Amino acid sequence: MPDTLTTFSFHVELDGIDIGSFKEASGVDSETEIVEYKETTKDGKMLIRKLPGAMKWSDITLKKRVDQKKDLWDWRKEVEQGDIDAARRNGSIVLYDSKSKEVARWNFMNGWPSKWKGADLNAGENAVAVEEITITHEGLERA
Repeated sequence: MPDTLTTFSFHVELDGIDIGSFKEASGVDSETEIVEYKETTKDGKMLIRKLPGAMKWSDITLKKRVDQKKDLWDWRKEVEQGDIDAARRNGSIVLYDSKSKEVARWNFMNGWPSKWKGADLNAGENAVAVEEITITHEGLERA
């Protein structure tokens, strides 16, 4: 019987290095813009034709619990210091089954952190501190 996939076990890799497990990933999608043009048939009927336009990919947003690692902070710092070319990374979001076997992988190209957000801190709540990073990239594929 095949293992039912759940979304709780996934890791993120940057340039082939596993930077750890994450709590949440969103924006793993692609879209084709639609170009519309009007055309008139021989008998005078107006038609609207739809053609594929440019491809676009959403920014990927990752969330993880705050720990002692500063990988995401340091990566964002490269962009803040103006070295966007050095900050570009190829990466992967890798989904694992309950036996820690890789079952799905989404690769993004030329990604860089366009936003970093620290944890919302509230002494009156009993919540895990979570940091968030938004990765802007130039392509996504399912490997």
